[in-house]
Amino acid sequence: MDEAFFETVTRVFEIVGVSAMVVGFVVALIISVRVWIRSRDGARAFKTLRETIGGVILLGLEILVAADLVKTVTSTPSLTDAAVLAIIVIIRTVLSFSLQVEIDGVAPWRRALVTGPEVLARAARGSADGVGSAKPADGVSRAGRSSAPS
Repeated sequence: MDEAFFETVTRVFEIVGVSAMVVGFVVALIISVRVWIRSRDGARAFKTLRETIGGVILLGLEILVAADLVKTVTSTPSLTDAAVLAIIVIIRTVLSFSLQVEIDGVAPWRRALVTGPEVLARAARGSADGVGSAKPADGVSRAGRSSAPS
């Protein structure tokens, strides 16, 4: 009975993780189209699409890692299962790290410069323009150009 329950829990996590990515992709497309319609700025719409899809994939990966952990912890322990889990977690962690850097535009060791209230303030300033904005706290955009006023 316990094995069947945990197998079901694992499947639910996997379905939720994949569903989050699929539904999130559709929502990301809708948000990007709305940004493009409001601003007529293709670059801004593309940036919005990349950031929202990145966030969606990141969420899905986190849920799938949870599914793998439940599966491994509740199964009969073996060295092979542990090695497979380690490889899966390493790959997904590297992907998550890369996506987070891409979304935030700042490396984790510099993330302390991007505080929660600062992110909210930037988002509020961006929404006042009708479109969200996510500039790093250090004033450097992802393209390497200064985003500070000249």
